[in-house]
Amino acid sequence: MHLDFFPSRTLTLYLAKLFIVRILAVLVMLVLVLMMLDLLSTSGEILAVEGNGQGELLTYAGLRVPQLVQRFLPYSVLLATIITLIALNQNSEVIAMKAAGLSAHQVLAPLLLTAGLVALVSFGFNERVVTRATATLKAWEATEFGAVPPDSDVKANVYITDGTNILTARTVAGTGADIRLGDVTWYRRAPTGQIAEQVRAVSASFVDPGWQLENPQSFDITTANTTTSEAMVVGEGLTPAQIELEAIDPDAVPFWRLGSAIDSYEAIGRRTAELRAKWWHKLSGPLSAFLMPLLGAVAAFGLARSGQLFIRAVIGMGLGFAYFVVDNAALAMGSFGGYPPFLAAWAPFLLFLLVGETVLIRTEE
Repeated sequence: MHLDFFPSRTLTLYLAKLFIVRILAVLVMLVLVLMMLDLLSTSGEILAVEGNGQGELLTYAGLRVPQLVQRFLPYSVLLATIITLIALNQNSEVIAMKAAGLSAHQVLAPLLLTAGLVALVSFGFNERVVTRATATLKAWEATEFGAVPPDSDVKANVYITDGTNILTARTVAGTGADIRLGDVTWYRRAPTGQIAEQVRAVSASFVDPGWQLENPQSFDITTANTTTSEAMVVGEGLTPAQIELEAIDPDAVPFWRLGSAIDSYEAIGRRTAELRAKWWHKLSGPLSAFLMPLLGAVAAFGLARSGQLFIRAVIGMGLGFAYFVVDNAALAMGSFGGYPPFLAAWAPFLLFLLVGETVLIRTEE
């Protein structure tokens, strides 16, 4: 194996340009197709709300596209790898490069460099754009596509206990004493443990102590009577800090803020395995793009006229998709506590890095 990892500057730029163009082409194709399918299944719910129209459909698409880009960028890198390497192989360019003395790793080096830059851009895009879009979209979905939240600081679907009682809210906006809860439900339990009363309100605000429900409607389970009042204070044991902590969504919180939230959870003795696994996966997830050229490398070598090029492409695609299956399974096991969080996030990446290197060295080097 040659120690000079990169080929000439001209060849490096040529391969990198081919690769990045195909990544973008495949990504645009996947996102457009999946966005159209998503709109077909969701547009009915959006347009069912009075006043919603084309603007709301465009808003939904604008919030959904970043999520699709985040999810399918590694797939795009894998497919672009196979397409690029097959074309190079069929045009005998790989044979020419190897005849010039380049090793398999040197042939792949420009693709690995490009994929590494894609992974770096993906991390920044995920933490600056996708998290905000996810927070806003979840809050909008929680209101059943009613009023669009004015900012991405809105959180959705909070569930918190105050002793034996339960407080739920579909949306949480603001911070500190200015927190506003939307679509609030308060469940009061009897000493026997059964729910004795259910109180619903459009919104609630912090009044120190407790949360004041606006125009609450109370349903008494025992008497089956419904009453309405102007205001009611509940959850006097709940503070804004507890609400904010409970509203943490790892998919909607940037990497640097999620770490401090996990520390706060650990300080009060809460279980953090799921949050910690997703925190690590915010690093390993984008880095999977760097792995794809290595897993798809088998499509670059072997004679195109031997009839085995298609089989090699299928093997490369199989290795890539096997990584995504193992990665999702490991992350699920980490969320349930079956694996340590670090292992759940990084084991699939390290395992398939070794697999890809082993296949490349044993077959080509």
